[in-house]
Amino acid sequence: MPDTAEQIAPAPLLSVENLKVHFAIRAGVFQRQVGEVKAVDGVSFSIGAGETLGLVGESGCGKSTTGLALMGLVRVAGGRIAMKGSQDVTSMRNVPRSHRRRMQIIFQDPFSSLNPRQRVRDIIRAPLDIHRIGTMEERRAEVAKLISLVGLRSDQADNFPHQFSGGQRQRIGIARALALKPDIIVCDEPVSALDVSVQAQILNLLADLQSELGLSYLFISHDLGVVEHISHQVAVMYLGKIVEIGPKKVIFSKPLHPYSELLLRSAPSHDPHHRHQFSAVSDDIPSATKKPSGCAFHTRCPLATDLCRRVEPQLETKAHGQSIACHHR
Repeated sequence: MPDTAEQIAPAPLLSVENLKVHFAIRAGVFQRQVGEVKAVDGVSFSIGAGETLGLVGESGCGKSTTGLALMGLVRVAGGRIAMKGSQDVTSMRNVPRSHRRRMQIIFQDPFSSLNPRQRVRDIIRAPLDIHRIGTMEERRAEVAKLISLVGLRSDQADNFPHQFSGGQRQRIGIARALALKPDIIVCDEPVSALDVSVQAQILNLLADLQSELGLSYLFISHDLGVVEHISHQVAVMYLGKIVEIGPKKVIFSKPLHPYSELLLRSAPSHDPHHRHQFSAVSDDIPSATKKPSGCAFHTRCPLATDLCRRVEPQLETKAHGQSIACHHR
């Protein structure tokens, strides 16, 4: 028997395997299905306790749909979604309340995600009312605590959403997401609608809450600077599939997939000496309704060969914990 026991890695808090979300395309008087959009087409990843996974990619790649699928807000066509200690929710007809309590979401637009006819205290208390947690007095006390936790004043509890700035409204959305004491929060572009100075405040708040409460985040964004600031792991998505995933430092310092290189080259940089020497053959993104055969990126990739046009690459683990889907890297 060996002197030292083999260390076993802890099970991830959230496991997603081969997730698929397809939307029907209907036409004609009788609205017959004439095709489908494979918005999410076989996505797999995991998130550990207290960890942030940044999900990046161009508009329309399926980032937000992935987050909505985790919440049970869109119908899943296939795959597996399971949290530690719970069973696969995709096999259930209805997402159980226990899953919803453990996973909450912060939406992109802080104004449209809040009921304009409700006062702040009622908006934040709503999850507690729905799940019948505590007495009315305990709920009021919890709301007051949450309002203070996200940096709002107690006297603002009776105000309506239109009486707040964009950053303050997003703080209300964060407080509502925290009400059920979730394990993981899906952050769907939570700062993209805010001014740069306010973005920094919200990002710092999310980081402080993660440190204090041990939260995990799926952070969805197209802003690479924001993702680099807040994430531990990064997944790069293109036309419904993850093409590269790995530790943040490795992805940003030495991306392996040509699409990851393209994203980093496209990101604004304050350093004139920091330039990525990579050019796409074409800037035209293929339609999600008619994806290219083989590797979906081959129409824009300078490394593409006949193999790329015929055979779809699968994610393979490389050095430094990176996994990429590319025939030539």
